[in-house]
Amino acid sequence: MSLEARSVSYLVGRRALVDNVSLALGHGEVLAVVGPNGAGKSTLLRLLAGDLEPSSGEILLDGRPLQAYRPPALARCRAVMPQSTVITFAFSALQVVLMGRHPHLGPGGEGPADLDAVRAAMVHTETLALAQRAYPTLSGGEQARVTLARVLAQETPLLLLDEPTAHLDPRHQQAALRVARELAERGAGVLAIVHDLNLAAAYADRVALLHEGRLVACGVPWGVLTAEQLSPVFRLRFAVLPHPALDCPLLVPLPAEHAGAPRSHDIPLERRDEPVCTSR
Repeated sequence: MSLEARSVSYLVGRRALVDNVSLALGHGEVLAVVGPNGAGKSTLLRLLAGDLEPSSGEILLDGRPLQAYRPPALARCRAVMPQSTVITFAFSALQVVLMGRHPHLGPGGEGPADLDAVRAAMVHTETLALAQRAYPTLSGGEQARVTLARVLAQETPLLLLDEPTAHLDPRHQQAALRVARELAERGAGVLAIVHDLNLAAAYADRVALLHEGRLVACGVPWGVLTAEQLSPVFRLRFAVLPHPALDCPLLVPLPAEHAGAPRSHDIPLERRDEPVCTSR
């Protein structure tokens, strides 16, 4: 199953939060979306999820317009992990993860297969021990892992994850993206917004770099995560080194007092060319 944005823009008033972005997510890959705060990453994910309608352009799911899918069918095709999940009622962690099975439930409610899917998802996210805890009492990191488990329990061929490593300690950050990597190896397509450039480099097949709503570059980590492309986008100097253990770049932000911070008039606000991010 594939998901594609074709020349998609999203405007609020006269401001383009997403500006003419073309991007495709295919099966069997992890696509990391990176960029500074306010680059349009979450808006793009919501457009791809069908939560927002583009101001122009179109989004296709398996070649059909996204709007052609009814909500239950769409929920069986793609699962979405939002940037934050607010649940004020005292649902247990188990009940929250079970919500991910809703698109698959029949008239009789959950069955053994649904409970097996929930248990497997909680094992993968190391949340089984939290099953009976009330969700609002969990820490931010624990809530993030339970939310990820809910997304995994939905068992869809496409996953859209908005900052799945937020609030997590380094070990659980690695674990979350390792789960994404394993899903891709089993044929799923995973798009993840990632703030840690080194995590994106280590786990993604391709990286899409956004800046001010526009797609600056998209491709393999070695081609996108370069000092020449990152420095003007993040307004920060980077050293890009070979990773000591993996075949990917290692990004080292350089302190401004040592590297010289780029001045605002040195930073291009837009690129002249229009990169198109297509699946492999």
